[in-house]
Amino acid sequence: MTTVFTGRIRPFSPLIDTEVEAMAVEDGRVVRVGTTAGLTARYPDAETVALAGWVMPGLIEPHGHPSFSAIVLSDLVVDIRPVVVPDATGALATIGQAVADAEGAVFVNGWDALLQRGLPDPDMRFLDELAGAVPLVVIHNSGHSAYFNAAAAVAAGIDASTPDPVGASFGRADDGALTGVALEAAAVEMVLAPLLATAQQHMPALLTGHLRDLAARGVTTVSDLSWNAELNPLIAALQTQGQLPVRLRWYEMSRPGGVAAARGADDPLFRQTGVKTWSDGSPWIGNIATSFPYLDTPATRDLGLEPLHVGEANYTADELLAIAEPYAVGGWQLACHAHGDRAIDATLDVYEQIIARHDLRDHRFRLEHCGAMTPAQFVRAADLGVTVSLFVDHITYWGEVLVDDLFGAEHGGAWADAGAAFAAGHRATFHNDGWVTPNEPFRNMAVAETRTTRNGFRMPGGTPVTREQALLAHTANAAWQLFSEHEVGALTPGLFADFLVVDRDPVAVSAEELAQTVVVSTYLAGHRVV
Repeated sequence: MTTVFTGRIRPFSPLIDTEVEAMAVEDGRVVRVGTTAGLTARYPDAETVALAGWVMPGLIEPHGHPSFSAIVLSDLVVDIRPVVVPDATGALATIGQAVADAEGAVFVNGWDALLQRGLPDPDMRFLDELAGAVPLVVIHNSGHSAYFNAAAAVAAGIDASTPDPVGASFGRADDGALTGVALEAAAVEMVLAPLLATAQQHMPALLTGHLRDLAARGVTTVSDLSWNAELNPLIAALQTQGQLPVRLRWYEMSRPGGVAAARGADDPLFRQTGVKTWSDGSPWIGNIATSFPYLDTPATRDLGLEPLHVGEANYTADELLAIAEPYAVGGWQLACHAHGDRAIDATLDVYEQIIARHDLRDHRFRLEHCGAMTPAQFVRAADLGVTVSLFVDHITYWGEVLVDDLFGAEHGGAWADAGAAFAAGHRATFHNDGWVTPNEPFRNMAVAETRTTRNGFRMPGGTPVTREQALLAHTANAAWQLFSEHEVGALTPGLFADFLVVDRDPVAVSAEELAQTVVVSTYLAGHRVV
């Protein structure tokens, strides 16, 4: 059965500003674009569907965490993210009320002392005073650290004798006692084990609801950079029931001594794309590896950072190579979290060794976030065939913090320099990193163009992108980065008819208007899902 969709269609192929009247779809794929008269004449038996609004390719989130976001954004977790609770007073009151109402453990997400000024040091002593015998875990807004009281340590089976996981750690006093801090993913997951166990029984509803929310925001393909393969049967069931509203590309979390999984079928809806590694941590907690120090400011002192503090990488170069190489040899794309310029150099060194040693060609190894990445590093990455995904939405929420409180105009002002990435020849992409900032791809595009925060502060460094570059970052470039360019990313014959109807022309409106784009409806393979 052929369907002819009519409207004001931006296929993004061959040019972003191309506009056509109609698009013919068969078996979920675009077969032809052109005029309404031409396509209805060519397909006289086709159903014709008139789309009211502007039509564009579905958006692609190349670095998400839907499996974990479905949990931390659910009713199982108290939400104090600064986008929800903007100040310290409100955050502490919300936690206090949750403890008072608790019938079991309390898990909180979104602690951010940089945006919620005045928050105390959330060590075990403070959380014990706040919650007493109620197990309390507070996840930092970055996801790179968590804070817990003594009761939560007992509930998670953690004590002073618990060894630090490789690439992660627990805060300890001089005598080895736990201080109530977990740093980096492996340690955070140990603290969250009771929550994750409880959440599993709710995952069918939680994950489905979260994926539908992504679809409502215009996302038709999402990549999960911390996928739990135990959820694969759930996805298979959703596929069988026709209830999967987005395409999922997932990345296995690397581990020391890990063995690459066997490559599965080339399923256009759900498949593994690569393996996720970590080089350093989060700028908001002081553990990104930079060649320059953090500023000495009240904000950095509140974070507990000494003057001239310089963060360190999670792994040595040799450790990162030992972790990553087996997965690359197994044929998987590598995607490495790296914010600081030293972390980026170390990661590129490792990538260069692996590429040369195994004569890899179209590997598309990835660098994730790229906060302090320099123009020269973007050029080096492009020369190696390494691709980049930038967390440009950091500018929206933390732009002033980056400049005034953490790194100054030279380093903070050039944060997430998407323009430099494109200038170096990258097919760069943008992302929201799951729950860390709201899933707002149109705002990502706008802020990459304006480099302006939500408060109107213009970043003093970095290079703005063009509208074409911004739109490609969440469509065709993201499809290519996920090895899915043969399936999605544009509305061109042969690709799936994954598209949006939006309330304004994404090509012609101002950046400020682009950020406010409303998704009217979302289609996956020619079928409306939202």
